[in-house]
This record gives sequence, C-alpha cells and structure tokens, in this order.
Amino acid sequence: MASPTKRPLFTQIYVYHGKRLFDFVLASGLFIVFSPLTLICALAIRLAMGRPILFQQQRTGRGGAIFTIYKFRTMRADDPSANQPLSDSERITPLGHRLRRMHLDELPQLINILRGDMSLVGPRPLLPQYLDRYTAIQARRHEVRPGLTGWAQIHGANQLSWDEKFQLDVWYVDNLSLRVDLNILWRTFLIALRSVFSSRPEALASEFKPPTMSESDRASGDATSKQMGDR
Repeated sequence: MASPTKRPLFTQIYVYHGKRLFDFVLASGLFIVFSPLTLICALAIRLAMGRPILFQQQRTGRGGAIFTIYKFRTMRADDPSANQPLSDSERITPLGHRLRRMHLDELPQLINILRGDMSLVGPRPLLPQYLDRYTAIQARRHEVRPGLTGWAQIHGANQLSWDEKFQLDVWYVDNLSLRVDLNILWRTFLIALRSVFSSRPEALASEFKPPTMSESDRASGDATSKQMGDR
C-alpha cells in the first residue's frame, strides 16, 4: 500500500479506520433491502437446480488469509458417468446465465462483507492455488481486503487479460480513497443496470497461469536486446 505520508489525512483515516465501518453500514443496509430478492433467487435455484443453493469455495483474502466465499450456484453438477467432463460454460444453466448477467449470483457475498472477509470495493478474491504464481508486484493486491466489485471490474472484468487486471488491482491499492470507492460503486451500479437489458452472456474467467520459463526467458532476452540497442 502507498506510504501513509503520501495520503491526505482524511484518506488515511478512511483507509485504516473508516472503510471497514463504511462496508459494514452499507452492506447491512443492502442485506436488508435485497433480502426479498435474495429469497426469490434462492427459491428459483432450489426449483430449477435443486440443492445446494449456495456455491462455496476457498478464496484468498487480505494478507493471504484463506476464507470461504459464498455465491448463488449457477452451474449444474458434473455427471460422474460422463466420459468427458463438461466445461464451465457447458455446465451453466439458463437460470445461471441470468443470475450472472445481472450479477445476482454475488448477493450472498454480503455475508462475507459483514463478516470482514471482504470489502464492498477491492480486487476480486482469487483461488489459493494462485498464491505462488504471482509476481511480487501482483501479490500487492492482497494488501487490502478483496471486494465485491473493483477497479478492474468497471474496466472490463473478464474481458481483460490477467496482467491488465493485476495492474488495475495494484493501482487501486495505491490510490484507495473514499472518492475512488464511491466512483467504483456508482459505475458498478450503472453496469449492473445496463446488464438487466442486455442479452450478452457474462464472460467467464480463464485460469491464471504465470508465464512459462521459455516465455520469461524470451521476455528477458528481448529486454536485454533493447537495453543493448539503447546504449
């Protein structure tokens, strides 16, 4: 995180004390307001896909701590008798597509925010197996709580490359403030509102894989060649 001396006093107070209070108060209100919609989504999933209603998975939080994230289930279970496992895109049900497109599958994460696992705004929480794949700069995304939405989400989300996402995540860590958070929340609201009238399916995230050794060597060689050419 950026040095406290580089932040205005009000921003320092927000980052280190006010953000958690802001999250708790706003998430509590959203939890109450969206309770009827949450119940409707849960009932629809129960009728269309059966149990379980919630999808639970281990994710990485602030400081590398592992927590359980909650989402509404949007995929059918794998068929153990099938010779070839279905891809995620093939397992998503029609109801799941609607929930994802309108971001309603994320509603149970308000529980994670109230528990302190997550924040309303921050880098999206990723899988624990990615921890040893980050560069030192990419790992800085864990200096703050992961968020329900974030700077990368309002700039393309899964349409971005992993490297682009991580650059935006680190930018957020260094520029975190109440103004930035309010801007992200407002733009997230507009994106979610537009998605209600959109028929385009939600893009799925691919697995994060670090550059292979050959790719790293090639990049290093290109950089060295450029440095030699600049001399």
